[in-house]
Amino acid sequence: MESSQTLKPGMAKESIADLLRRHEINPTHQRVEIAQVLFERCEHLSADQIISHVNARFAETSKATVYNTLKLFLEKKLIRELIIDPNKVVYDPNTTPHHHFYDVATGRLTDIPADNIRIGTLPALPPGTVSDGVDIIIRTRPAA
Repeated sequence: MESSQTLKPGMAKESIADLLRRHEINPTHQRVEIAQVLFERCEHLSADQIISHVNARFAETSKATVYNTLKLFLEKKLIRELIIDPNKVVYDPNTTPHHHFYDVATGRLTDIPADNIRIGTLPALPPGTVSDGVDIIIRTRPAA
């Protein structure tokens, strides 16, 4: 399947609809609007930020619709979910392997290319499980 990396800011809605179809997602109007917000901005957005951007452009879209669509996009590996802390979850349209700097003072997330971090041996996984990836978030703050 096509990576979200092939998406470009300002993509036509039909291109986004085609991408959704290739990921076996029915491209309803609301799903296309949500995808457009995610991919045209290429930012790490919270669900509330996505709702705000979608509703600024489109008639009211419910919170439930946005959350259900984000869950579907996650299941189809169209986006990644980053749990920064228990109260902060953002959605990342970049599904290529990479990690993040998180500035705790500003809340800004910055991508780190995967090849900039070397990971040694991982611990043995619990029986009956497989690895689904490794996400590294390096928390930073201004120097004192």
